[in-house]
Amino acid sequence: MKVFPAAWPNLKPAFILILFMLLSAFSAPERKVHVFMIGDSTMADKKISKYPETGWGTPFKIFFDSTVVIENHAKNGRSTKSFIAENRWSEVYKKLEPGDYVIIEFGHNDESVQKKERYATPDQYRENLKRFIRETEEKGAQAILMTPVSRRRFDDAGNIELTHAEYSPLVEEVAKETHTPFIDMDSLTRELYQQFGADQSKWLFLQLEAGEHPNYPEGKRDNTHFNELGARLVAQLALREIKKLGFEINDHIVNPGNQNH
Repeated sequence: MKVFPAAWPNLKPAFILILFMLLSAFSAPERKVHVFMIGDSTMADKKISKYPETGWGTPFKIFFDSTVVIENHAKNGRSTKSFIAENRWSEVYKKLEPGDYVIIEFGHNDESVQKKERYATPDQYRENLKRFIRETEEKGAQAILMTPVSRRRFDDAGNIELTHAEYSPLVEEVAKETHTPFIDMDSLTRELYQQFGADQSKWLFLQLEAGEHPNYPEGKRDNTHFNELGARLVAQLALREIKKLGFEINDHIVNPGNQNH
């Protein structure tokens, strides 16, 4: 039995269009670009019990629009060695897809000779960095290599001192050997601290008097880990340098903030 035989030819194109629209509406959304951050405590998100300690990866998230997903996998106390040994890198590697980015910033804990589970010799450090780069590129993603951020240490004359004299140069060497985009966060953060000066630069770090914060009732004198202000300024430095590298992700920066430092 034929139903509306005369009308069917006219309805068919419209029906196909409607069907196509319905299928499009229920199809899986396009995957967003992912930026994976791997590193140590200077980059990591923190538990509430650690505030106001803040890793620079935390404010870094606010600089991009909704088409970009920032996954901060950095963790306190991790080196390239322990990050691999604990399968933290394999977790990131499994998620990587073409067009993603991996920001790599280690060094503080790789240098810890006395902590065997963390310590990576200079040669091991170089090879671990190369592995991160190689496997990132295998997935069609883009690696960005960074030196470790500097600690706060001034000499008696008020001049900022090197705190990663051995390992930071290794990062630059690996970047040149592998032709990987490179950001010298060690030098940039030393310049930032010097701008503030030997005394006022403490306001960028976890520096608290006894009774000043409930998380640190006895106070804290920490020249490695940032507070909220320090983390934000360091994140802005990283963003400024990433913009200079000219990646497509730059089109999705929405809150660059004050990048004059």
